[in-house]
Amino acid sequence: MIAVIDYGVGNLFSLCASLSYLNIDSVVTNDISVLEKADKIILPGVGAFGDAYMMLEKTGLIPFLKTTKKPVLGICLGMQLLFDKSYEYGEHNGLGIIKGIIYPIKEDVCKDLKIPHMGWNSLTFKKESKLFKYVTEGSYVYYVHSFYAKDCSESIIATSDYGTEITGAVECNNYYGTQFHPEKSGKTGLSILKAFSEL
Repeated sequence: MIAVIDYGVGNLFSLCASLSYLNIDSVVTNDISVLEKADKIILPGVGAFGDAYMMLEKTGLIPFLKTTKKPVLGICLGMQLLFDKSYEYGEHNGLGIIKGIIYPIKEDVCKDLKIPHMGWNSLTFKKESKLFKYVTEGSYVYYVHSFYAKDCSESIIATSDYGTEITGAVECNNYYGTQFHPEKSGKTGLSILKAFSEL
């Protein structure tokens, strides 16, 4: 069973629909007793980093997230929260699980490119990962974001090009993250979720 963490800032419907399509048992919860029984954890997220961290803090689940040995997948903002800190509208501490910092994309791309970075981009693999068991390099995934992870080369497993090299996916021990949205990325996204369910 996969537990999807509900802390008030996730787009849960599309994600749960994708898991259901794959016949993967899932539950939406912020109950630590349920999370402890789950096989894997997904941390979704949309919105602003600082607000999301405060909402996550209110659940009391941060100690669990930082110490669990279960596979954890952070999606979009959920991935960003795994890093050390973010410079999104100020400076905010993250969970500190993966080394790296979240910066505005607009500081690193030309003004002709629209922010947020929204749309389909191909993946370039940087390291072999079980997350891409059913995915070929060059497959397209769907992004919606204005900030991205930097200073995290040790954990990067895939990137996409958007005027600069965007960190697309990361892996560090039992923690995984995708800046793109697997639940909105068609067959490729479903393949990534399937691979995560099999870890």
